[in-house]
Amino acid sequence: MPLIRKTATAGALLAAAASVALLLTGCVAGESQAAPAATSQSSDEAVITKGGTLNIDFATYNPLSLIIKDQGWLEKALAKQDITVNWVQSAGSNKANEALRAGAIDVGSTAGSAALLARSNGSPIQVIDIFSQPEWSAIVVGKDSGITSVKDLKGKQVAATKGTDPYFFLLQALEKAGLSANDVTIQNLQHADGWAALQNGSVDAWAGLDPIMAGAEKSGAKLIYRNVDFNSYGFLDATESFIKDKPDVAQTVVNAYEHARAWALKNPAKTADILASVAGLDPSVATTVITERSNLDVANVPGSAQVKVLKKIGPVFVANGDVASQQQVDQALDSIVNPTFAKAADAKAIG
Repeated sequence: MPLIRKTATAGALLAAAASVALLLTGCVAGESQAAPAATSQSSDEAVITKGGTLNIDFATYNPLSLIIKDQGWLEKALAKQDITVNWVQSAGSNKANEALRAGAIDVGSTAGSAALLARSNGSPIQVIDIFSQPEWSAIVVGKDSGITSVKDLKGKQVAATKGTDPYFFLLQALEKAGLSANDVTIQNLQHADGWAALQNGSVDAWAGLDPIMAGAEKSGAKLIYRNVDFNSYGFLDATESFIKDKPDVAQTVVNAYEHARAWALKNPAKTADILASVAGLDPSVATTVITERSNLDVANVPGSAQVKVLKKIGPVFVANGDVASQQQVDQALDSIVNPTFAKAADAKAIG
């Protein structure tokens, strides 16, 4: 069992951090109609938010979010500021990015590659914490499939959720095998639908995502290609407007994440139980996801380690037309990281 990493102790509430926020446009049906939060500042410029709602996601690919929601830590921590916590489930990084861009959530869980794609295309988000370094993507085929390598995918139908790590995993895997996206037919299906399509024979392969992929493997599906280096980190993203207007709430969220990380490292079995319950998984499958394919004991401060991975993925965006130019990718790489809150994280401030 790895030793729990110590986190830095937070000082006074942070001053408003981040660059000038881009305007978010539009709203979505069902968006909270609660009165906007009020903020106050003392002489030392510390922001104190009063009232309003924190809209934050939870996702089965982000175990720390499930723990925080299950334990009710954010509700307790923000009660003294009269802030309501509204949890919204993200079915994939693409859905989290859609909600962030629309302003339906303030904080969301994505793969690093998906966050970079969104930022490159103008979404005003920044990564404020790293929740994991997972091996959550692989190329999957049915148990009776004759496909044994990525090269065998030429001319085949492959399910993948565009804008997510499995999609970019597929593109990188094809490139490594001397193929391109033009050599296969990619069916853009949400993760669970991709697995269903593989089962009913609508596709020949699936770019899978845990925990669904772990369940598929247990039922007999085969992971024909794995490469941990093609998986990007788990990013906790926030909108620039939220970072600017409510830095104290952003700090509380990151504090809760670091409290959850320490809890998860001490309680892997309980963490797997929570995942199994939320995702409807067999406990043994959930245990595999937590203990074998989710590295939670990773440095939480976003920075050079993540940018190094994203620099490899960025040109793939441009080559496949997901981003118009490398200049947009480079600008996103220069502005996507906001380490302020992670550096000041105080796990002991929660609970």
